[in-house]
This record gives sequence, C-alpha cells and structure tokens, in this order.
Amino acid sequence: MKNKLERYCIDHSRSESSLQKKIREYTFENETYPQMISGPIVGNFLGSLIKLMCAKQVLEVGMFTGYSAASMVQFLPEDGKIHTCEHMDEHIQTADNFFKNSKFKDMIKIHGGLAIDTLEQFKVNSFDFVFIDADKINYLNYYQRCMYLLKTNGIIVLDNMLWSGEVMDPKNEDSRILRETGDYIQNDDRVINMLFPIRDGLMVCMKK
Repeated sequence: MKNKLERYCIDHSRSESSLQKKIREYTFENETYPQMISGPIVGNFLGSLIKLMCAKQVLEVGMFTGYSAASMVQFLPEDGKIHTCEHMDEHIQTADNFFKNSKFKDMIKIHGGLAIDTLEQFKVNSFDFVFIDADKINYLNYYQRCMYLLKTNGIIVLDNMLWSGEVMDPKNEDSRILRETGDYIQNDDRVINMLFPIRDGLMVCMKK
C-alpha cells in the first residue's frame, strides 16, 4: 500500500526533468545502493522550499550521483548557484558527466574531498539554503558548521532523520548520532524546526 501511495503522490506532482530522469535511471542501473538517491518527492519538496524563499545560494552536503542537485537547481534563478560536496570520486565523475552536458553546467559547483573540510572553506552567512544528506556519523558536525554558513531566515534540511524508525531506539552508531542530532536541533533556540515523515524523515530548520 505504501508503494502505491508513493506512486500516486509522484504521479500527482511536478514531473521529473529530463536531467533528473537520466540520473535516476543511471543510478538504478549502475549503483550498488541506488536507494540512496533522494527521489522525485524529496526533490520537489526541496525545490518548492527554494522557490518559496527565493533562494539563490545553495549548499549541498552529500551529492551521490547528483539527483538532488539536479532537482534543486531548476528552481533557482539564472544567477543562482549550488555548491555540492562529495567524497567519492566515482560519484563526482558520474554527476559531472550529467551536469556538464546540461543547461545548468555553470550553476553547479562540485567540491571533492571530505565535506567536513570543504565546509571550512566557505564564509559565514554565505548560503540561503542547505541540504544535508551525507555520512550520518558527521551529521551533528555538519549541522553545527552549516548553521554558521546559513543566512538569517535561511533553511537547513537534513535527510534520513528517522532512519527507518531506528532513531526511536538507537542500537548502532548511525542511529545514535541521528537521534543525538535530532535532539540537539529540538533544543536549538536559533531555529524553528519541523520533522516531516517524508521518505526517511526530513528535518526542516529555519534560522531565526
């Protein structure tokens, strides 16, 4: 029933662009864990937030094969920019091959290497919108650093904040860190936060 409802939601939402479709199809045909892709529901959710807040400067922590960046960039104005961080070389190569052959090639900048190091290179108050979907062990570190990079009234979205329900009773390091991150955000007076049961849990944090 869940899959049928999800399909119904997708069929009654904004359709994928050709770039999104190409990346999704490639990912499911070639990647060992294609379910890591954000997908059309999350893509539309992120894009809608970006459009509503008229964001121009976007930061992504964890790119994978590029689907989420491809989803967000189409909602940006022509002078908008996405800075996306990815550690794995093969994913960088995959995404770059798609991006450089698209009309958004000058709007997406890929930063290779460890995201925790890359984040130190950006200036405080540089971004309107941040999407975090990388290694879970560093989620709290990513959030804390990105809060300094985010402008007032900006938004941070963190994916996988339900972790298939395991955050309710953490039994491994990933679920423990995600629970710790969720608890930290819940007590962070700098933000207005909402946890949505979309996909694997999207935590939306609006900086005051």
